[in-house]
Amino acid sequence: MFKEYDFSKGRRGAVLPQKGKTRITICIDTDVLEWFRDEAEREGQGYQTAINRALRNYIKQDKRPIHEIVREVVRQEMRKSKKAS
Repeated sequence: MFKEYDFSKGRRGAVLPQKGKTRITICIDTDVLEWFRDEAEREGQGYQTAINRALRNYIKQDKRPIHEIVREVVRQEMRKSKKAS
């Protein structure tokens, strides 16, 4: 052991950063969040894990390029708008 240690180049935080997860903040409709919380509690897991799993399943099922998905969503919204008029 040394009498003194040089921590001048040290950094705060975990020694090994967590891989594969990024902290984000999003706005979700209250009823959607309540549904995920209820489902997660029923399954004995966290609601954030349930949301992540649902998003991952969605990504795996739809292999179309993002611009095709956006076009479809826009068309659906335009149809809804025309029906509401």
